[in-house]
Amino acid sequence: MTAAASSPGPVIGISIGDINGIGPEIVIRTFSDNRILNYCTPVIFASNKTINFYRKLLDDNSFNYQSLKDFQRLRPGQVNIFNCWEEEVVITPGQLNDTGGKYAARSLAVAVQCLKDGQIEGLVTAPIHKKNIQGNDFHFTGHTPYLQQSFGAREVVMLMVAENMRVALVTEHVPVAEVSRHITQESILSKLAVLQDSLVRDFGIGQPRIALLGLNPHAGDEGLVGTEEQQVILPAIGQAKNQGILCFGPYSADAFFARETYRHFDAVLAMYHDQGLIPFKSLAVGEGVNYSAGLPFVRTSPDHGTAFDIAGKNVADAASFREAVFTCAEILRRRHDFSEYTRNPLKKRALAEEG
Repeated sequence: MTAAASSPGPVIGISIGDINGIGPEIVIRTFSDNRILNYCTPVIFASNKTINFYRKLLDDNSFNYQSLKDFQRLRPGQVNIFNCWEEEVVITPGQLNDTGGKYAARSLAVAVQCLKDGQIEGLVTAPIHKKNIQGNDFHFTGHTPYLQQSFGAREVVMLMVAENMRVALVTEHVPVAEVSRHITQESILSKLAVLQDSLVRDFGIGQPRIALLGLNPHAGDEGLVGTEEQQVILPAIGQAKNQGILCFGPYSADAFFARETYRHFDAVLAMYHDQGLIPFKSLAVGEGVNYSAGLPFVRTSPDHGTAFDIAGKNVADAASFREAVFTCAEILRRRHDFSEYTRNPLKKRALAEEG
């Protein structure tokens, strides 16, 4: 995915993630290439000591930054480290412990406050571990519900994005045994509305076509292998079409991806986490990006976790994180363009005809 280069570009915040995972490594590796500064001005929410620990570990002399404690000293077109803590922290790459979760939560909380204050325009989140980040200030199953509550968003859709496909989810981190009770006409219609709006505003697709997957094997085989398709999903599709959303299905998930039917649609709405993410991560061209559609700001992340097994070994691949940065900058640009194009459409049309 490519973003339109501009200098200094939007100010994008970077939460550091679990400091014992691969987050700091992929952040440093991404911004060691100064060419990315043509697309954005990054603000990394961490501490100088944490960044220097990993810079020495990676033996990376090409990563340069300036430190700040307030945005009056922000330098456009340069890497900025916003110091979220000053104390000495014992960093143990590859270990799952409370320290990693504590500072991941602090980095994220400070970044969110800066978003609310309008000091950054978008957010790219490095991976957290869902267990050790739990605490008084964070009691969620991931970034998305945390951000949804922080900004009072009515509905948010987890949307996986790559060059050749976009896959959204009705349910996210829900136990398989509980998925079916979360599949309702209301939940499907709510997700479809957010997905439709995002495809138009964030991805520049005028009339998006959306495919829905069935919940059961073979999309229920007309009621022989479950009734959710006939009783819930099909009626939801009918209602969505009446609302002007071009949606189709439900499709049997296995055949849908095996036969590359997804190539005929602008997005796919899967019913549950693994139904959508397993084929996405298997078939996505390039590096996948996790995008939170429905928030009042742009948030992206890489499509992988903390990878403790390789943390600190200087082998972590930064490609997905780099793509998340590009995607964040690109969606910010598209949102700005969409706002400009729709501000006074009659006037703009008249001007185009005169030209």
